[in-house]
Amino acid sequence: MNYLSIENISKSFGEKTLFEGVSFGINKDQKIAFIAKNGTGKTTLLNIIANLETADTGQIIHRKGLNIAYLAQKMDLNLALTVEQSIFDGDNPILKVIEAYEKALENPSDTETYQLAFDQMEQHQAWDFETQYKQILSKLKLENLHQKVSSLSGGQQKRLSLAICLLQNPDLLILDEPTNHLDLDMIEWLESYFTKEKITLFMVTHDRYFLERVCNEIIELDQGEIFKYTGNYSYFLEKREARLAVEKATQEKAKNLFTKELDWMRRQPKARTTKSKSRIEDFHKTKAIAHKKREDHQVQLEINMERLGSKIIELHNVGKSFDDLQVLKHFNYVFKKGDRIGIIGKNGSGKSTLLNILTEQIKPDTGKVVIGDTVKIGYYTQDGIEIKQGQKVIDVIREFGEFIPLKKGKSLSAGGLLERFLFNRKKQYDFVEKLSGGEQKRLYLCTVLIQNPNFLILDEPTNDLDIVTLNILENFLLDFPGVLLVVSHDRYFMDKVIDHLFVLEEGVISDFPGDYTDYKTEKDSQIKISKKLEKTDTRDNSHKKPTLSYQEKMEFQQLEKDIAKLTNTKKDIEEAFVSGGISEDEMYKKGQELEKIIKEIDEKEERWLELSMMME
Repeated sequence: MNYLSIENISKSFGEKTLFEGVSFGINKDQKIAFIAKNGTGKTTLLNIIANLETADTGQIIHRKGLNIAYLAQKMDLNLALTVEQSIFDGDNPILKVIEAYEKALENPSDTETYQLAFDQMEQHQAWDFETQYKQILSKLKLENLHQKVSSLSGGQQKRLSLAICLLQNPDLLILDEPTNHLDLDMIEWLESYFTKEKITLFMVTHDRYFLERVCNEIIELDQGEIFKYTGNYSYFLEKREARLAVEKATQEKAKNLFTKELDWMRRQPKARTTKSKSRIEDFHKTKAIAHKKREDHQVQLEINMERLGSKIIELHNVGKSFDDLQVLKHFNYVFKKGDRIGIIGKNGSGKSTLLNILTEQIKPDTGKVVIGDTVKIGYYTQDGIEIKQGQKVIDVIREFGEFIPLKKGKSLSAGGLLERFLFNRKKQYDFVEKLSGGEQKRLYLCTVLIQNPNFLILDEPTNDLDIVTLNILENFLLDFPGVLLVVSHDRYFMDKVIDHLFVLEEGVISDFPGDYTDYKTEKDSQIKISKKLEKTDTRDNSHKKPTLSYQEKMEFQQLEKDIAKLTNTKKDIEEAFVSGGISEDEMYKKGQELEKIIKEIDEKEERWLELSMMME
């Protein structure tokens, strides 16, 4: 069932054309990601689909009665309302029924009002929705329903906006960077929610694990053209690479043909026959293909990094409290050359506090921080670049000098540096306030890196950056020779650039030797074991060790064989996906088979764990 059709739309601002001739459709139950570079109009397109902006040309045809909810990057909340009032102010009529029931519970002596509210809940079958409503609020940590919106932090407001969108129970949910300002637990819950729920999604997100696990179609806007990929992020990467290879081969062929036809054009007499006119038209088409340029530059910044001495940064018994809340307790760590550390923890757990102590922006209550003489810190904060009215992009860089020193005595001009950060010559003379959010973040990142730090701190660097820029940043960081410290909710990014974690829980920082996926695997395993132990304790009040029957022993042995066989099959399918050994026709079928195998492995491992504990 078609929900809406985008037909030949275009949008320009002044001389700048964001996109033109864009056409595609959104059908029921599709979960579509829209991918494009920063500054090419992703948010503008979402606004047009949500009827917040109008296209210059073309039209959008909505299915009659279509209920759309839109989570925008810039939240439009009524600051005078409470959290609860904001939620019940939504368009879903069942919310009004739940609101009346919640109020009736506050005054149990008014039995008539309570009975009326109860009957309405029954009539609208609102009990299941009330359970879902409470689950969503709990998962998004919106427990204080009487708190004013004006007193919420930016992250809390984002979570409230997300809750409002989900509770509208929309036919189509449009999301602009939904994972920004969410901690890792919330992102994983949202990922699971979208995977299980029958909901139609159209989203812009840079979170590649989210793309991989939620989306079943990807639409890419590249060089002004729309390309569609029916599959997840891995499938998109594979097919995009193949498309670009064909495009490159076509262009090489066109260049050779252009050289040949150019010679013919020069020798042509003025009198043109019908046949020669046709050949001339083909010549111009060939010329356009041969001269088509891709702006896929790589950031290659050979930083002239100052040498790090033997003493880098040492933290001795560091503690910090805010009123009665202790966010850091007796933390000790000595940074070493080559450290690549990720910091994870729930929102408000003290991640930014730790960074601010390291950069001496705040002082610890206890302990001390010792910084080596050779340390030069580069600190990328969540606040981003300070925008000065009327300042041009190139002027931002020139504040650091006309030329930037590189290795081996080389230097790079301010304009040349910006080109490496994907700002072409024309873009360099745009006003900073006119840049998109992602372009401003890219410019800010440039200002941090060009100061040649040898201790680089990045606080949520992936927010608002497009996937192209993220890949460039990751490749740069993999070659960065100094110390790297990263706070990020982007699990893909963390897995790629760090090798161990600081895990913040209730003021205590533990050092985990591995990336985020390793940490999550171990954490899930511990939760499973804990649940099994709880079940065992409940069943065995007499503290007698259970013993396995003959049949259970045989089952245990068979489980080990089954798990090994399923694991090998899973590995074979995953390797086939990566190597491209699966045809497009088989892709969906193999994806379903893989999902079934993973579920079967989980079930058999749980039973194996249960039996193994009975043997101990």
